[in-house]
Amino acid sequence: MSARKVKLTIEYDGSGFSGWQVQPGVRTVQGDLEAAFSALAGLDVRVHGAGRTDAGVHALGQVAHVETDLTLPTEKLQTALNARLNEDVLIVSAEDVGADFNARFDAVSRSYLYLMGFRESPIWRGRRWFVKGALDRDAMEAALEPFDGVIDCSSFCLTGSEPKHHRCRIDAISLEWFSEHGGMLVLRIEADRFLRGMVRSIVGTLVEVGRGRISAGSVPEIIDARDRGRGGPTVPPWGLYLERIEYGGEAQSEDISGHGEH
Repeated sequence: MSARKVKLTIEYDGSGFSGWQVQPGVRTVQGDLEAAFSALAGLDVRVHGAGRTDAGVHALGQVAHVETDLTLPTEKLQTALNARLNEDVLIVSAEDVGADFNARFDAVSRSYLYLMGFRESPIWRGRRWFVKGALDRDAMEAALEPFDGVIDCSSFCLTGSEPKHHRCRIDAISLEWFSEHGGMLVLRIEADRFLRGMVRSIVGTLVEVGRGRISAGSVPEIIDARDRGRGGPTVPPWGLYLERIEYGGEAQSEDISGHGEH
C-alpha cells in the first residue's frame, strides 16, 4: 500500500493537448502529468482525474489524486513536478489527503465557463469563440430560466459515451457581459455532473436564441424532447474552461460516466 495520497489542483491551456485522458500516440494532460510524476518517483505512477476535458478545452481548476511513496513535503513535491512539466500545464497546489479521498467520486459539483468574443483577436484566438454579429442578450437571459434544478439533458448530450442516465442538477447558470477586449459574453454553469458536450451544446442553443433562430419560449420544449437534434449546434471547444470542482464530506458514487464536459 502507498504511504500517502496527494490531491493536485491543475491549470492548463488545452490548445496543445488531445484532451485530458491518456491516448496512444498523442499528447494529453494526464499523460504529461504521469510522465512528470513517474520521472520523479522512478516508477510508473497513475494520475486519477476528477473528469475528462476534450481537445482544446482549458482548465483553471482541474483536480486529480495520486498515490505515492514519495516523502517530499507537498510544497517541494509541487515545485519538483512543475519543473518537469511544460509551460502550458501548472500544478497550482498539492495537499495530502486521506486514503479514502477520490478526485472523481468525492466531487459534489463542477463549474465551467464559456467565453464568447465579438471581434477577432490574435490574443484571444484559441481561448474564446469568435461570434459574428450581434446577439439579443435579453432573449438569451430569458432562455436560461428552464435550466434550473434537476433536468434531463438528453437534448444537449453528444453521442459517443452513454451515461446511466441524463439527469443533471444545475445549481447555477448565468450570462455576464464584459465590454473590454471588443466585448465578451461569458456563460457560467455549475452542476453536479456534466454530459459529453453538454456546456457547448447549451451555448450553441443560447446563441441560436440570440440570433432569433430559436425562441426563448421553445427552450422548455427542447429540453422535454430529449432529442439532441432539437437544440442548437455544439460550439467549438476552445472557449470552454473547467473553472473549479467542489468537494463535500461523502463520496458521490452515482457519478459513473457523466464526469466531464467534452
